[in-house]
Amino acid sequence: MNEISCFKAYDIRGKVPDQLNEEIASRIGKAYATLFKPAVVAVGYDIRLTSPALAAAVSEGLTSCGVEVKNIGLCGTEEIYHATSHFNLDGGIMVTASHNPIEYNGIKIVREESKPVSGDSGLFDIKALAEKNEFTQATETGNITALDARPAYIEHLLTYIDSSQLKPLKIVCNAGNGGAGLIIDELEQHLPFEFIKIHHQPDGSFPNGIPNPLLEERREATINAIKETGADLGISWDGDFDRCFLFDEKARFIEGYYIVGLLAQAFLEKHPGEKIIYDPRLTWNTIDIVESHHGQAIQSKTGHAFLKERMRKEDAIYGGEMSAHHYFRDFAYCDSGMIPWLLVAELLSKTGTSLSAQVDQRMQTFPCSGEINFTVKNADDSIELIQNHYTNEALSVDHTDGVSMEFPDWRFNIRSSNTEPLLRLNVESRGDEALMKQKTREISSLINP
Repeated sequence: MNEISCFKAYDIRGKVPDQLNEEIASRIGKAYATLFKPAVVAVGYDIRLTSPALAAAVSEGLTSCGVEVKNIGLCGTEEIYHATSHFNLDGGIMVTASHNPIEYNGIKIVREESKPVSGDSGLFDIKALAEKNEFTQATETGNITALDARPAYIEHLLTYIDSSQLKPLKIVCNAGNGGAGLIIDELEQHLPFEFIKIHHQPDGSFPNGIPNPLLEERREATINAIKETGADLGISWDGDFDRCFLFDEKARFIEGYYIVGLLAQAFLEKHPGEKIIYDPRLTWNTIDIVESHHGQAIQSKTGHAFLKERMRKEDAIYGGEMSAHHYFRDFAYCDSGMIPWLLVAELLSKTGTSLSAQVDQRMQTFPCSGEINFTVKNADDSIELIQNHYTNEALSVDHTDGVSMEFPDWRFNIRSSNTEPLLRLNVESRGDEALMKQKTREISSLINP
């Protein structure tokens, strides 16, 4: 087999069947078994129509090398993380392409205790083995058995909140026809909330579009439902629901950046001095909140595998990315799209305030552009051009992930996507929205398509 092109910096994603198919999935299962030599591995899959067959191929690859497979079935990525750590399994494999276009699928991989496998920790070794087609020879084939892991997962989610403190909030929830609706239905019986469910049923044909709330056109249904019902809060998820996106009672989409700050503050008020991990794209609000609450703010490279590795290294209590990935020490240092909204709902219940009241001041103090994506032929050329343009006036330049440049009253990060052929730009300022918008236009004009 020629080079397998679906391996990215921290997971596996590609078009089906050209870049990812059942043969490649089987080889990935075999390579995982050969490299890590696990005894028992959890396997699950998301709602995409191609996912069950790819998961079956991964399982076949694992069992052919003597590995026992615990089949979780249709689930969210975080359910694989929880099952792997909770049941003390040797690893977990999730078939999902999250928010990518419908023709894509992918695979996320963890080891024991849900430790991530990235390009820095074995992912490209799996790629090399899969390409060579040289694997462990098993004396006995492993078995596949079903594992109902959801009850323990639901029980764990409820440990993050004090149900006695919750108020009967009205919440719009938009699963985007992904898997989140299955979890909301399970949580509903334990919570006093009134859920207004839209695009709720799992449907891999995605009749209402790919669930990616970072796209403005995917927010409209949630916004309209909040306006029509007078809801206190709106939530939407991507397909495998490891990210959640929040809307306030005014039906405003709240950038994930400000939710990171809100959750960091909530954790530090309960646990002073703890470490908080953040990514380089938007930083000033998070750093300001963490330092003002006597915590330690630590920067990590963008991407779920890298954040988890840094979380473990620092034993951080919480980590957040502005892309709406939120990581928790008590969740095996992994990301969850359910824990964040539960914590926010608890915060609103306890304080008697609205989400807008919680974030308005922070949005004014550190206005940001939100992530702007550009399709370009050569991302490196555009990044180099922009860096050269601003070098003489920058106070600092950081290459943790792409290029981050800081100035007295504004900063920006520009980087290539690790999962899509895009150039991503984020700009923020210190209390000057007009300056932020001006600099966003200025940098955008320098990018060559």
